[in-house]
Amino acid sequence: MRIKRGDIVEVISGDDAGQRGEVQRVIRGKRPLSRSKAKKLGRSAVRDPNLDRVVVAGVNIIKKHQRRTGDIRTQVGIIEREAPIHISNVMLVCPHCDQPTRVRMRVFEDGSKARECKKCGQLIDS
Repeated sequence: MRIKRGDIVEVISGDDAGQRGEVQRVIRGKRPLSRSKAKKLGRSAVRDPNLDRVVVAGVNIIKKHQRRTGDIRTQVGIIEREAPIHISNVMLVCPHCDQPTRVRMRVFEDGSKARECKKCGQLIDS
């Protein structure tokens, strides 16, 4: 996964195309397995990249109608909040060249990895 929490991304498709915001949360997709496969593999779910999503600040705002519950501290009424969008609909914005870019993983001789901007060649993780 090449987008992390705290990155600045730009939405490239959908109603909010062109908007930029900070990634608040990355949701890794999991797909449940059938009981027989789960028993064989020893786990109940498997990673599915088609279900990867991100929550971006100020983008994809929805209105949620929240009803009063037993908890006193919950907000009541119409609440606006960010909904997750698919990770393929956002591009990372390079902090050096300030353009949406694809990300290349650079592997160093000591085995460590860092993200690199494909447009300007600068390291994003520095």
